Amino acid sequence: MFGNPVAVPANSSPHLRKSGSRPVVSDLEYLSGTETGNGVDETLLHSMEVDDLKSTILTMNPAAIVPSPILLWRFKVFLFIFWGLFCCKIGWDSVMRMSADLRDLFLYEAFLYYNPLLLVTMMVWLWGINLWIFSQSNVNYAKIFELDQNHLTHREIWKCATWMTIVVPTSMTAYLYLYSHGEVSLAASQPVLLYVAVAMILVFPFEIFFLSSRFFLLRTLWRIVFPLQAITFADFFVADILTSMSKVFSDLERSVCRMIHRQVATIAWFEADSVCGSHSVAIPVVLVLPYLFRLFQCLRQYKDTGEKPTLLNALKYSTAVPVIFLSALKYHVFPDRWTSFYRPLWLLSSVLNSSYSFYWDVNRDWDLSTFTRIFKFNRPHFLSHLLYGRKWVYIWVLGSNLILRCTWTYKLSAHLRHNYLTVFTITALEIFRRFQWIFFRVENEWNKMNLKSNIQITMSNLPTEEDKLLNSSSHNV
Repeated sequence: MFGNPVAVPANSSPHLRKSGSRPVVSDLEYLSGTETGNGVDETLLHSMEVDDLKSTILTMNPAAIVPSPILLWRFKVFLFIFWGLFCCKIGWDSVMRMSADLRDLFLYEAFLYYNPLLLVTMMVWLWGINLWIFSQSNVNYAKIFELDQNHLTHREIWKCATWMTIVVPTSMTAYLYLYSHGEVSLAASQPVLLYVAVAMILVFPFEIFFLSSRFFLLRTLWRIVFPLQAITFADFFVADILTSMSKVFSDLERSVCRMIHRQVATIAWFEADSVCGSHSVAIPVVLVLPYLFRLFQCLRQYKDTGEKPTLLNALKYSTAVPVIFLSALKYHVFPDRWTSFYRPLWLLSSVLNSSYSFYWDVNRDWDLSTFTRIFKFNRPHFLSHLLYGRKWVYIWVLGSNLILRCTWTYKLSAHLRHNYLTVFTITALEIFRRFQWIFFRVENEWNKMNLKSNIQITMSNLPTEEDKLLNSSSHNV
């Protein structure tokens, strides 16, 4: 019906055909139908197929070869968990090799060196969560802290926290392993190298490791120690965080002291009267420094603004001074004298400091008169539905803030100094309390900035007396 079918040669290659056309036969086969010609044609076609395959591989999209971001993220999480379990296994085996008497003494010494950096790592993780919540809501934290466009986002903060989470426990595991296997000198070098590395990274003057952010942090710390300029929000905000980490700085001072005097891995801390012992006068001095810095900031603010609430705020920080020094007197007075006279004074000063601080948090630092918008995200999110406008959130914040204020003051008690697990737990809870405090404090500042800008816009739109006279339409002569 459609005519006779066209005969196709058996040795014609499908790679030489065009769709909808007659078969194409190579000139070599057309000229010579011998076996030698067929062999040459097959060799030529094979080489052409190989070249086509190579060109296809070379022209493939490189993105198709790279694993997906989700797969890479899962692989990193797997490595992180594997590393954590490996460090726990090595550390546990190392501790179990020691005798029971030596174990408690050595664990306290290991805690003394690594406790400050572990708590700082925790604070960095929580600060990243703060920034993530702010970025998802309507709070412009970069404008509040007067940050430039190169400031660290929550993702970069979490990267820093991840590396800190890797490096600090790794050094601690090496310290435990080397000491338990008799390598005391190598074990003593681990915390020293770690502290030197952290100090070098902070002051490294080259454009690596987030130079602008490190410079901003160091400049803020300098302004806190020497409040010679007008106090910015970032200045007293960081100083408030330092008050929650006063115990961290106290342990840091003892660690550096032991490194300078070559007491690392010697378990000499139990000698109370030694240079870096538990009865050292430097401990209460370092504990009180963050509160004194904040006190001087308030006095400087009063000098610049003349606002009386800044004096009341200074009074709040001054109430922490007797709590710290009365607690330290336990090691320098007779037990009967401490029980009958100094301990009641310490309890009274503790209650006063906790009550005053709690009142200031709720009435001044926060604004809980109405439900705030800090947990309302710009886009739908399950956390927004869970937290925004819920009464239990504010009940929890108020109750936990009051309880943790009291426990933080109790932590300054001298008799808890050697109970390192209790002290570590209370310090971690205080950092968590400060993490909650940040949400409401920053949002309250953002609301004040918006209110001030709205008032300025309204005042600029109001007609002046000159405009009223010029716009007058009727004049009686």
